[in-house]
Amino acid sequence: MTQPLANRLAEYACQLRFEDLPAPVVHEAKRRFIDSFGTAVGAMDADAYAIAKRCAVRVQSQSGAGILGGGRSSAEWATFVNGLLIRYLDYNDTYLSLEPAHPSDNLAAVLGAGEMAGADGRALITAAVLAYEIQCRLCDAASLRQHGWDHVTYGAISSAVAACKLLGLDATKTTHAIGMAGVANVALRQTRAGELSMWKGCAFANAARNGVFAALLAAEGLTGPAPIFEGELGIMKLLTGPFTVPVLGGRGTPFMISQTYIKFWPAEYHSQSAIEAALQLRPEVNDIRNVAAIDIHTFDAAVDIIGKDPEKWRPRTRETADHSLPYCAAVALADGDITRAQFDPQRFTDPALLDLVARTKVHRDPLLSKRYPQGIPSRLTVTLRNGRQLVRE
Repeated sequence: MTQPLANRLAEYACQLRFEDLPAPVVHEAKRRFIDSFGTAVGAMDADAYAIAKRCAVRVQSQSGAGILGGGRSSAEWATFVNGLLIRYLDYNDTYLSLEPAHPSDNLAAVLGAGEMAGADGRALITAAVLAYEIQCRLCDAASLRQHGWDHVTYGAISSAVAACKLLGLDATKTTHAIGMAGVANVALRQTRAGELSMWKGCAFANAARNGVFAALLAAEGLTGPAPIFEGELGIMKLLTGPFTVPVLGGRGTPFMISQTYIKFWPAEYHSQSAIEAALQLRPEVNDIRNVAAIDIHTFDAAVDIIGKDPEKWRPRTRETADHSLPYCAAVALADGDITRAQFDPQRFTDPALLDLVARTKVHRDPLLSKRYPQGIPSRLTVTLRNGRQLVRE
């Protein structure tokens, strides 16, 4: 009889040791922590952070965790606030596969559970590598997005496994935590459809919080439903269809953390190549008033995620703007840079800029789609009012 996937993941988590991690993998884990701390600091003036922190500091705990930027709360609430900070600017790392994701979102759970458990640096790194491994392997195995579910559904499971590792739970209790995290945290893709809200930066933070919560319950003996993946009303039956996870990192198999990408600009990852093309063309444009039209040819995922909803052409929130392919390309061409400032309300509501966005079209390109997810190719064509065309891919 085939071993249920949750049991297999739990046994893998219990067996993984810091000594199993090659030096380059440890280095990549450290880079992801540093990158995440940087993105968190950049978001500390966000309204969403202030709201979440006000809620969190009302909760007192004898064995809680610190909140980045000051204050303490329970491990679960600290995980939520810190996860929001890491994610909010859309500047944290990315993994591209059947299900795209931002695996550094898991680090909030690692920090929250790790501090509560008194974990050292080696334990934190091991748990981080483990969380990346679980989430990315699930993303490789089956898409959630194509069925209308959000990628953070996998994140509740990976965060729970990482928290269990830090709390020192055995395979049985870890399996129960996976069951609880999986059954109670099926997230809708509406988070990333139409006009985006503050919740876009909170969705994984909530999943990570609930993953830690599941681990804490399992630690005290609460049991979870099983088999959560293969069961008659489980994840494969209701969300994804059948899938397998053939390998996990270690013993000669590469760890997935090394396959994730750190961003150049604080915008959705599928926009990065179009941004780069726009920045390269900026010196040739000279005066943005000379631009008659912008055409972006790109791959299917970029169109589906950030290039088809009408709201992308007239963003009214920061979250919509940084997830808008036409806006990101147009503002990069107009300003010659992409920083936090390009996603401030006074910028994304500027009439002259919105006029340029309105003249920006997004096109599916089957040839470019074939190069995804190994690459994120985009071709930008800027047509000037004198008829000259500038092209960059």
